[in-house]
Amino acid sequence: MSLQQTSITIVGIGLMGGSLVQSLRGHVGRLACVDNDPSVLELVRPLVDEVASDLSTAAGGTDLLVLATPVRSIVRLVRDLPSYFPDGCMVLDLGSTKGEIGQMMAALPPAFQAIGGHPMCGKETSGFQAAVPDLYQGQTFILCRNSRTTPELERLALELIDVVGAQPLYLDPDTHDAFVAATSHVPYLTAAALMRSVSMLADGRVWQASASGFRDSSRLSGSDPKMMLDILMTNSGPILAQLSAYRSQLAQLETLLQAGDEAELLDWLERVYAQYHAYRDAIG
Repeated sequence: MSLQQTSITIVGIGLMGGSLVQSLRGHVGRLACVDNDPSVLELVRPLVDEVASDLSTAAGGTDLLVLATPVRSIVRLVRDLPSYFPDGCMVLDLGSTKGEIGQMMAALPPAFQAIGGHPMCGKETSGFQAAVPDLYQGQTFILCRNSRTTPELERLALELIDVVGAQPLYLDPDTHDAFVAATSHVPYLTAAALMRSVSMLADGRVWQASASGFRDSSRLSGSDPKMMLDILMTNSGPILAQLSAYRSQLAQLETLLQAGDEAELLDWLERVYAQYHAYRDAIG
C-alpha cells in the first residue's frame, strides 16, 4: 500500500497534527481529522475529507492512525484502540517521549501494526493557528520500533517522512528518551529556571536591559505548560539524570569563579566553544 492509496486519520490538530495535515494534503488517499475543539475542526475542515470530534465516529475506513495528542493522551488512546478498531489498524504516534507509548504499543493485539515516531521540530507557540506546511522540512523524524512494527508499516512511515521533507533516524525508546531529555527537556527547564530567577529581581527595567542573549536563552520557557507537564511526567528518570549532570557543570563553574581561577575558567570556556562548533558542524 502506498501513501496515495492510504486512508489516514490524524488525532489531535495542534501544531504537529495541523502541520502534518497541511504537508500531507494531496498526497494521501483520504485524510480525516479528530479533535475535541469545534473551532479547530472548523478551521481544518476545508483541508481534509472528514472531521470528527471523537475517534469512534472516524474510525471506519482508516488504514493509518496518527496520534498527535499530548503523551499521556496517546498512552490512553493506544490502550483503548482495540475498542475503536476491533479488526486492527496501523498506528504511528508523534509523542515527545517514547517509553510508555512503546510499551502500550507492544501490548496491542496482533491485528495491530504500530511504530513510535517523534519529529524533532516545533515552536514555543502551540495550536493549529501555529501550524505551517513546512514545519517538518529538513528536520529529523525519529522512529522507534516495537514488537508490533512490521515492514509494511515501516515502508509507509518512511514514505510519509519523505513526503513531509524530513529525515528518518531509528532509535530504541530508551535511547530516544535519554537523548531528548538532554537536548530538549532539560533545555526547557533551564530556560524556565532562568526566566523565574530574572523575574525575581522584581524590577521591570530588567526587561529593557535584556537583549538577544536573554531572548534566545529564555525562548523555550514560553512553551505550553500542559504539554511540557506531560513530557516531564513521562520522562522523569532520564530528565533527573541529565539535571544531575547539568548541576555538576554549574557547580564546577561556581567553584572556578569563587576561586578566581582565570586559567582554568578560560580552559573550561574554550572546551565549550570547541564542543559547540563541533555540534554546529555535525548538524550542518
